[in-house]
Amino acid sequence: MVRLRRRWALGLLLGGVSATALGTGEPVLSRRTGTPVRRQSSPVEVENHAAGEPWWPRDDTRAADDRLRQIQGYASTTSLAPGESVDFHVALNPAGRFRITVHRLGWYDGAGARTMLTSPHLDGTPQPVPPADPDTGAIACRWPVSWSLRIPEDWTSGLYQAVFTSAGGWRACTPFVVRDDRREAALCVVLPVTTWQAYNQWPRDQRSGTSLYNGYTAGGRQDPALRAREVSFDRPYADTGQPTQFSRDNDAVRWLERNRYDVSYATSFDLHSGRLDPRRHRGLVFCGHDEYWSAEMRRATEAGLAGGTSLAFLGANSVYWHIRVRPSADGRPERVVACAKTTPDPDEDAAGPTVTWRDLDQPEQALLGVQYNGIVATPQPLVVRSADHWVWAGTGVADGDRIPGVVAGEADGVHAATARPLGLGETLLSGSLYPARQGGRRMQSTHVYETPRGAVVFATGTLGWTMALNRRGHRDERIERATANVLDRMIADPPARSAPVSGTDPGTADKPGASPATTNR
Repeated sequence: MVRLRRRWALGLLLGGVSATALGTGEPVLSRRTGTPVRRQSSPVEVENHAAGEPWWPRDDTRAADDRLRQIQGYASTTSLAPGESVDFHVALNPAGRFRITVHRLGWYDGAGARTMLTSPHLDGTPQPVPPADPDTGAIACRWPVSWSLRIPEDWTSGLYQAVFTSAGGWRACTPFVVRDDRREAALCVVLPVTTWQAYNQWPRDQRSGTSLYNGYTAGGRQDPALRAREVSFDRPYADTGQPTQFSRDNDAVRWLERNRYDVSYATSFDLHSGRLDPRRHRGLVFCGHDEYWSAEMRRATEAGLAGGTSLAFLGANSVYWHIRVRPSADGRPERVVACAKTTPDPDEDAAGPTVTWRDLDQPEQALLGVQYNGIVATPQPLVVRSADHWVWAGTGVADGDRIPGVVAGEADGVHAATARPLGLGETLLSGSLYPARQGGRRMQSTHVYETPRGAVVFATGTLGWTMALNRRGHRDERIERATANVLDRMIADPPARSAPVSGTDPGTADKPGASPATTNR
């Protein structure tokens, strides 16, 4: 381990990347001049000096579930800025008293969160599960407001959790994001709320819950034929309230804040609406499973990239489904995600049907450099390619090295017959065969390229990457170093056109068993 750390230090000096980001205390070197850059503490770094505590018990025996619905709730918005207010709608079964505790998630010396405030004691009652809309399948609650919170002006941008706890100790939660609309942080983390909601099958009671994937038969079985084509944010997330694969995003958040990156936070809807302008940041970071994108999200991202904003996709299966964002029935904006997944789309508009981006002749590979190609049946090692590339600088890896367990969940690869990015120096950084749940063996690829404006587009091609950044039993220093190399290059000043770099031409990569993904996922 000591040898690896020494290699890291050497790689930092040779690669011109930020030693400070990995907590060594050494100065950041300017890529343009090679001289130390004067560094000021960011709001997130200052925030993480505060005392922290876990926001959720490690071995929780009082977690709410969708069968008994002991306590559950949802928020009136997915993101807001200091000075704005969020309403919480909470149901309690049986009726009684409860409190809401708000936590900011981050590093906090390993504690993982900081408690920001706790509500007064509140009265709660059971609330109904409304029937699904007979046309769209959407379930939208109209529960009364239990408590309103005006975000204090001094709260730092971040990922927050509101935890609902009954007098009997039952607990559930719902996430939201506090933005910073005034300050241009170097990086902006975009949380994938549209994908969180797409997978949400509340209530998961074997009777009534719907998602964009499944509904329930009369016998209580999940059935894709009964899926909804719209889902609403006016309902809790299933069971405890933690969205599907939320932990992958949280792993990245903890790592970014542990390594003192200058970050702010936003959501898919902020990118959709224009509240998040990518051009205000050196780079956007998409942490985990970011599958559902509106046309507005994609246009904003591509415009930012054209202007020099870099992109880091730390998961897989990104930018796969084209969605439509709708208001609620009473006109509140950004409360419904629509995705028919078939043609004809009964609600098709000028942006086209809500099918895959590939079906619209805009494959995700044209932006990311790779595209979804399968579900990983069992975790596999990531097999290194192009070890002399700057992404791998300081990691000590060689071509063919295998980094255990990183290819997991879902994977991306290069599809030779599909459009590729208009960039410089496309490079495959891995070539990892994996057994696909759909059958056969497929090739996972981590990929990077640079634009003529000097922006970097990096795609890990696996949902296992962020686990290797932070999670106990999965953390790998080589993946940490590679991620730091990417982010440090993204934020280095100023972006400049780079010469093509070495590596395998993605168009000639071997792809045994690879095939385009099916759309019935």
